[in-house]
Amino acid sequence: MIFTRQDHERLDAILREAARREVMPRFRRLAANDIRAKQNPVDVVTEADEAAERFICAELARAFPGAALVGEEAVTQDPSLLGKLAQAELAFVIDPIDGTLNYASDLSLFAVMAAVIVRGEIAAAVIHDPTADDSAMALRGEGAWMSSADGTSRDLRVAPAVATRQMNGMASWQYFPEPLRSTLPGRFPAFLEVGSLRCCGQEYRLAAAGRLQFLLYGVLNPWDHAPGVLLYSEAGGHARLLDGRPYSPTGRPAGLLCAPDEASWQEIRSLLLD
Repeated sequence: MIFTRQDHERLDAILREAARREVMPRFRRLAANDIRAKQNPVDVVTEADEAAERFICAELARAFPGAALVGEEAVTQDPSLLGKLAQAELAFVIDPIDGTLNYASDLSLFAVMAAVIVRGEIAAAVIHDPTADDSAMALRGEGAWMSSADGTSRDLRVAPAVATRQMNGMASWQYFPEPLRSTLPGRFPAFLEVGSLRCCGQEYRLAAAGRLQFLLYGVLNPWDHAPGVLLYSEAGGHARLLDGRPYSPTGRPAGLLCAPDEASWQEIRSLLLD
């Protein structure tokens, strides 16, 4: 199956409409009972997440009949849905609000995003910023670009390689198992700056636009990383699991590093892990 540019634009339109209808009207207007903790106090879900996922899934079902729909909130209720990503001819993995803690904290660093999976491979991605009303988009083999609400677009390209002491990065070190969880922060002084936006979608957008040199992640839920890995790769970057294998959305491996090229990837990995 071929996922066309027209299909891609339809997906983007659905995410944009979900942001306009369900996400932005609730932003900074959530009541206390609209926010619930899932596994821990920083892993939260809101009424907006659930409403946006319902809207996106309903629209995708109409636009792409028979496609498998794998949303973050649905998987919370039924983890077996993840099996559809490897089995389906066409599947969508959906994060209705990435960066929910930021959203629930009235911080405008969140995203609505989705990846298209064709026979187990990532074929297309959209990471939409509801506050800026623009979308970072990628099609396998056709590059990555930023699409604005006024119809204009610009190509995305990762940052050039620089000396590690001049590198900026984002690292979700707290999601690694011990002993890495404790040792990783002690390696960060080797770089110019290492931070976290608590929103993978926004971090991938920055990295694909050349604003950061590397990204490091521990837990790899497909709704968090399938869109971003394709975006970063199509922008010219090198994204691999920490053991060097390519990322796949059909499993849940641990540890991902994104860097401008393979040589930088190897150097960063050595500084962080060896």
